[in-house]
Amino acid sequence: MIALAEMAVAVLRTADGREKAALSRKFAAAWQAARHDGETPEIGVCAPPLKPARPDRPELLSPRDVPHRKPGSPGGRIALLHAVAHIELNAVDLHWDIIARFTDVKMPMGFYDDWVKAADEESKHFNLMCDCLEALGSHYGALPAHAGMWRAAEDTADDFMGRLAVVPMVLEARGLDVTPNMIEVFKRAKAYQAVEALETIYAEEVAHVAYGSKWFHFLCGRHELDPKDAFHGLVRKYFHGVLKPPFNEEKRAEAGIPPDFYWPLTEKV
Repeated sequence: MIALAEMAVAVLRTADGREKAALSRKFAAAWQAARHDGETPEIGVCAPPLKPARPDRPELLSPRDVPHRKPGSPGGRIALLHAVAHIELNAVDLHWDIIARFTDVKMPMGFYDDWVKAADEESKHFNLMCDCLEALGSHYGALPAHAGMWRAAEDTADDFMGRLAVVPMVLEARGLDVTPNMIEVFKRAKAYQAVEALETIYAEEVAHVAYGSKWFHFLCGRHELDPKDAFHGLVRKYFHGVLKPPFNEEKRAEAGIPPDFYWPLTEKV
């Protein structure tokens, strides 16, 4: 089995979404089988690209230029599923990137177990969204998408704790806030395939946010930092704007993020 960092870079360098997801799941299965057998596979060192490979479509636009469609219409529901597919594909790359990019920091094997599992689940989520789009006569790449999704990765490319603070603990936590309303949109439309897919994503994303919180607190302990103060400082440094309520306080708490972490970030300093 090749080193984990090499697996990560191979996924990052795969452009096609379905192929990326398939390779991600293949590598995750190999890693998990080795760990189940009691092995300690090699992490390795491998320089990841600053940006992952991407397919020719979708066209990537500035956030303000991405068309807004009413979610109550069939076209709006397709656009919503397409947006989630785009988020999930970026999440696949984000989770493999955090594995490869910070190999200079000594971490317990549990860290790699968590992020391999998260990358595997994000790959499953991307496939679920693609299946939903195809069932509705569309596909990933049929609509333009948000060009800024990778910005958080670029901004935190040299800051491990910054990456943990902004990606799982802010961006993925936001998914916990908005997904319940998305599920209701598809329930009203009796689009049960999409409902089932989004409920799977919602259930599994809690753990991804929790991984971020767990390893952020781990590094704060290693460096004798106050987690709340460190989190506030890093989010204000790297996240562009303020956090916007309403928050899913129940699921955020389940993921290990208490209200005093995020409510102060709703205000400009």
